[in-house]
This record gives sequence, C-alpha cells and structure tokens, in this order.
Amino acid sequence: MITMKDIVRDGHPVLREKAEKVSLPLSDEDKAVMASLLEYIKNSQDPEMADEYKLRPGIGLAAPQINVSKQIFALHIQDDNGKSYSFSMANPKIISHSVDKTYLTSGEGCLSVDENIPGYVPRYARVTIRGIGADGAELKFRLKGLAAVAAQHEIDHLNGIMFYDHIDSNDPFKEPDGAVPLER
Repeated sequence: MITMKDIVRDGHPVLREKAEKVSLPLSDEDKAVMASLLEYIKNSQDPEMADEYKLRPGIGLAAPQINVSKQIFALHIQDDNGKSYSFSMANPKIISHSVDKTYLTSGEGCLSVDENIPGYVPRYARVTIRGIGADGAELKFRLKGLAAVAAQHEIDHLNGIMFYDHIDSNDPFKEPDGAVPLER
C-alpha cells in the first residue's frame, strides 16, 4: 500500500522527466502500479484510512509521483453532476479539448508539493482523454469541470510539468482570459 512516504516531493528529478510510454500488453508490474495508485486515492478519501495511515487526501496520482517514470495515472472523483470516475490509465492522451478555459478559484494542490502555492492555473473546461485501462482495454472519457482539471493536472505530471508552471508569476491571481471560474 502506498503511503505519503512513497510519494516523492517537489525538487525530485523524476517529477521533471517526460515519463516513458507503457509497453503493451501491460506487464504485471504496470498493472500493480495502476492498482496501487488508485488504491492510494481511494484510501486517502476514506477518513478512517486517511487518519490511520496519515494520508493526505487526493483525487489523482501519477506514477512519477511514486518515482516510477511511466505514463500511468489514476483518478477517483465525482464530477459536478455527481457522476463518479474511478480508474487508472496507461498512455493517456488528451484527444480533444474545449476552447473554453476554466480554473479553480481555490488554486490547485499536489501530493508532491507540501506548501500552498497560490494562484490560478488555467485549464481546458472540457477534455476527452483516451488510454489503456488496467484490464488492457481502451478507455475513453469526456470530462468537464473538476474531473477535467484533475486529468490535465495528472497528464502534466507525465510530461514533467508541475501545476505551478501554469501560474502567471507576475500576477498569480490574474483571471485567465475568457475562463469560467470553478468554485471548490
């Protein structure tokens, strides 16, 4: 079981690497990473588990965050309409996105970043992602709102990009042009 001690922190070189594509069919090792990432996210949202194992709550986790430089991430989240998404995905790609942008008014956080970094992170309001599920079948999701933001955050991790790279350093709270704020 992954705990906070397994999550690498900001400054670790793996967080700035472009993760390697996962070979298909999925190896047992890759399937285990996929299961572990999803298990952490689920456990972190369970108050008893989070308290017992000192887990910081999260909605997504990428393999580089546990020092595995592979294109794998997991999400466990409900969208704005109450639809649940709970999956791990290898070789994810954003295959389409909205022109509309959004940002979290509370800013973004990250399990690999211990301090609060204030500022708005512009994201696409809607994305369609495609990748390979833990069973080896193709997965495709159309996500919007917080689910879309979370998927983009995790896919950024696979490309060595941290959320704060998107914050305007001259004006962190400058509202992105035409973006719709997302309250959280």
